Amino acid sequence: MSGTNAKLPLNRPGEMQDDPLPARMQAVVQDGYGGPEVLKLQTVPLPAVSEKDVLVKVHAAGLAKGTWHVMTGTPYLLRVFFGIRSPRRPVAGLNLAGVVVSVGAGVTRFKPGDRVYGIGKGSFAGYAAARESKLAPMPAHLDFDQAAVVPVSGLTALRAVTDIARVSAGQRVLVLGAAGGVGSIAVQLAAAAGAEVTGACSAGKAGFVRELGAQRTLDYRTEDFAAKEGFYDAVIDIAGNPSLGRLRRALKPGGTAVLVGGEGGGSLTGGMIERQIGGRILGVFDRGRRHFLNALAKESGSELERLSPLLESGALVPPIDSRFPLHETAAAMQRLESGTVQGSIVLLVTGS
Repeated sequence: MSGTNAKLPLNRPGEMQDDPLPARMQAVVQDGYGGPEVLKLQTVPLPAVSEKDVLVKVHAAGLAKGTWHVMTGTPYLLRVFFGIRSPRRPVAGLNLAGVVVSVGAGVTRFKPGDRVYGIGKGSFAGYAAARESKLAPMPAHLDFDQAAVVPVSGLTALRAVTDIARVSAGQRVLVLGAAGGVGSIAVQLAAAAGAEVTGACSAGKAGFVRELGAQRTLDYRTEDFAAKEGFYDAVIDIAGNPSLGRLRRALKPGGTAVLVGGEGGGSLTGGMIERQIGGRILGVFDRGRRHFLNALAKESGSELERLSPLLESGALVPPIDSRFPLHETAAAMQRLESGTVQGSIVLLVTGS
């Protein structure tokens, strides 16, 4: 579904407008941790907007793996940051794309009527507040559903491929987990940089990954990416579970393995902390010949704007696996858990 750039009144909080905002909205609320059944559609008040916040009418919201972790409360270490018994922020969601309807007194970059995308506070809702610094103008040729899946995945891939691995033309790059939200963008960024890209995925997703720009694919179930010792200049590990020894074997001397997130492992930390520490230790024993670095996305609108030229030129196309209306968020989460997703999942909020 393509969004529309409806003309909205230019107002700041407290100003009069012809079409006043509603007092309440539909939102997906989570009052505990668990499976998709903990996500409930409820009517709640609109979020408060602080001096540096922007209130966005959400047209679409992208699902990210991080939202799944917040839903389940796993690994348990996350609860220290998000809430011990239940999330401190009950409305779910981070990624958003929509139209600004009001701005805080200290906001200078946006005005009502602007189309924006980025990271907000509770984006699975009719309206969401977002820090001005975490939003960017929507690229002109994107629809809301396309823009909504970019922020977390795009920023993570940008950090991994461009800033940490520093992928350049002629390099051999392996992307593990190439068909997912982050992986599908990482493949495109590496290809756009002129690298020779290999994508590891299931056999059924190989065609999709090649369409993204990968020259080769590996079936992670039957093929060992480390079979060719010292073959890759960079490995972008989004799968989160291969041993560091196998990553080292796959890398050329001077190569870089970028650890993106972490799946599997123990229930307390998910194994990510252990992998980070293990990577540092391995790098020391390897005498710096190979590097094992963690990628953490910067939640920044200015970082998003680095992706805009690629999005506008078509060199980067946000791949969408499926679309769900807001009231089917639980089903969307079940789809995310299925392991069959190619690209990203988006919630269509406006009109749902």
